[in-house]
Amino acid sequence: MQFFLGVIIVFLCVFGGFLLHGGDMGVVWQPVELLIIGGAAAGAIVIGNPRHVLAEMGVQVRKLVSRRKRGEEYQRQLMLLMYELLQTAKNGLKALDAHVEEPHKSPLFQRYPMVLDEPKLMHFIVDNFRVMAMGKITAHEMEGVLEQELEAIHEELTQPSKSLHKVAEAMPGFGIIAAVLGIVMAMNSVADGASAGEISTKVAAAMVGTFIGIFLCYAVLDPISNMMKQIVKEEMSDMEAVKVVLVSHLSGKPELVSIDAGRRLIQINIKPSFAQLETWVNQLEESPSV
Repeated sequence: MQFFLGVIIVFLCVFGGFLLHGGDMGVVWQPVELLIIGGAAAGAIVIGNPRHVLAEMGVQVRKLVSRRKRGEEYQRQLMLLMYELLQTAKNGLKALDAHVEEPHKSPLFQRYPMVLDEPKLMHFIVDNFRVMAMGKITAHEMEGVLEQELEAIHEELTQPSKSLHKVAEAMPGFGIIAAVLGIVMAMNSVADGASAGEISTKVAAAMVGTFIGIFLCYAVLDPISNMMKQIVKEEMSDMEAVKVVLVSHLSGKPELVSIDAGRRLIQINIKPSFAQLETWVNQLEESPSV
């Protein structure tokens, strides 16, 4: 909703101001200029990125358009899932295997559908609980391994936004390319004996290319790349919380203390209080399904 609201504000203010100033939208609408600039940008993205980065870029753009708020319920499910997994881990590898081998079939994981819908987070949780349950790694070793893994994940997840930002910076240049081609066509029409009115129309159309490039850079692509960074930051916050929970548990801390250590790394705008976390845990333990 916020994404579409921002798009509406940008277009209303820019093009509404143009109309109020006496402009004609027919002058701005130049499909050929859009084709040149958009095609150059799309081609640059394809040339400059491997297939997996393009796929991740598509995933992040879809998340941006259909963004779901990670509110209190999501954090409740994540914290309680970790709490239940820690309790299960106390019974050994076999008890945990029943859940981590096929999490989508596990009744434990099925109680937390919002976390199940996050494949990267699920993969991170399942893999590292499997390692922890083997009992052959210390808290210090686990922390080092997880830090390296998180650094690699962060680098991979931020690559799409970095690539899109670079293309955004190049958009004014693509606009100039379209404008130069338009000027070439205008000058060519002079040799063909075109009238002054026809030449001025072609020059105006060429100048629109510069406008489109700058507009797409600062009003469209750069904000989108920034929002993609925010999405990655949210995902990394969850993984950092999981990391701290695991390390704290391997250090010998009780389950509730370990979960609280992870809670502290959640983004402040959606971070539950310790009292709220304790209430969730108490409700879980009182539930007959547990």
